[in-house]
Amino acid sequence: MYITICVIAYNEEQYIGDILDDIKNQDYNHNDMELLLVDSASTDKTPEIMRDFMENNSTNFRKISIVKNPKKTLPCGWNVALSCYEGEAILKVDAHAKLPTSFVSKNVRDLESGEMVVGGRRPTIIKDDSNWQDTLLLAENSMFGSSIASFRNNPGKTYVKSIFHGAYRREVFDKVGGFNEQLTRTEDNEIHYRIRNAGFNILFDPDIVSYQYIRSSLAKMLKQKHANGFWIGKTLRLVPGCLSLYHFVPFAFVMAIIVTTILCLFTDWMAIGILTGIMWGLYCLLAIAMAILAVITAPRDKRHASAVLLPVLFFLLHVSYGLGTLRSFFMKK
Repeated sequence: MYITICVIAYNEEQYIGDILDDIKNQDYNHNDMELLLVDSASTDKTPEIMRDFMENNSTNFRKISIVKNPKKTLPCGWNVALSCYEGEAILKVDAHAKLPTSFVSKNVRDLESGEMVVGGRRPTIIKDDSNWQDTLLLAENSMFGSSIASFRNNPGKTYVKSIFHGAYRREVFDKVGGFNEQLTRTEDNEIHYRIRNAGFNILFDPDIVSYQYIRSSLAKMLKQKHANGFWIGKTLRLVPGCLSLYHFVPFAFVMAIIVTTILCLFTDWMAIGILTGIMWGLYCLLAIAMAILAVITAPRDKRHASAVLLPVLFFLLHVSYGLGTLRSFFMKK
């Protein structure tokens, strides 16, 4: 199968070289691989790194191309790629990713078996090894700190609603069209919703593995969660059917905090105070339990004293996400 590997990047000079090397080291026949690089108007050395790679590896692939995405956002970048890729299928790869050498070949194996859309597990990793980043990774890897998406929490080989780093046969996008450019963070949810409605199955294969680097600091992680929550709220107005109930759990938590706190301050209802205490008590117990679970299931060399802050990290991640959703409801556009 002739397959296109597509990487979209904006100011990724710290990561783009590594992912390109991972693609170069794939065990799949490079004569059947097109590498399509999309530069989203980067202002750092990303375009230069792309050009150097293309010049030095032009004979290692059937084709290497660099195209521009002047609109910068991911859905716009994917649509640029969909307008010019040549393969029988296209494989989306994030610039913040790390790929085992068998990643492409395992995706192609499933596509050649008759599947139309496939993807696999996507554990998160850290780029710079430090005690604090290990703790951030524990928070990100926890179901309580992140999500119950199948690519994060392996349900076994099965059909699912959505995947990360998906491989798609050309017929899929020929039928459903391109990505919704109104969405910035939830474009995958929406396209997979349309793919399912068009009658295609989305296969999750746990044998397919790729890795995603987490944000390098707590501030960057909170900013990412806030943006994710914001786009959940925006998507609710645009394409509500592509979302699931669990997307709104952090928002419900933030609203419970706000409403019960206001009621406690301005009323003398004992029932409200009791309800607030129960809510906080249950949340704290769950956060502590999930923190303990995250620590005891982690490798010994990843357990550090800073892990005692995991319940606080969970709280900050949930509030940041929930406030993002809340903010979106006050934005007209």
